[in-house]
Amino acid sequence: MAVGAYSIPSDAGYSGVGPNFLPAVVSFVLLVCGLWVIWEARTGGFRQMDQPSGSHQGDWLGFAWLSGGLLANAALITTIGFILSCSLCFVCAARGMRISQSNGKLPFDVIRLLKDALIGFAISAPVYWMFTKLLAIGLPGLTTTGWL
Repeated sequence: MAVGAYSIPSDAGYSGVGPNFLPAVVSFVLLVCGLWVIWEARTGGFRQMDQPSGSHQGDWLGFAWLSGGLLANAALITTIGFILSCSLCFVCAARGMRISQSNGKLPFDVIRLLKDALIGFAISAPVYWMFTKLLAIGLPGLTTTGWL
């Protein structure tokens, strides 16, 4: 990231800050965090932490739901638009998390599915409108009106 930030032209923009400023700051912070983690690991850091309380193995069914939601979002975003594809991703992620918490024994619930879809829509629609209407960043929509 630092190499990429260095390769961006540093022509001064607003208030003398160029487009490479933020990537350079993020690169510096990541470098500091990485060095801190290495120092903690080399000096026996994180000594006061409790033992992990999670499962001894991963939950593959929950992982499959989460992965499927992300892949479906990537595959369908240009077909059904940002809002619907992100809503579908939210529904799959919520289902995967619930399956993971219930040890793989979760009955199908239409009401919960509809609630998750509405929550996903309520999250993704304002994000879409903010990007397209306020920031003028083009995201794939379902219609040409810019509202869906």
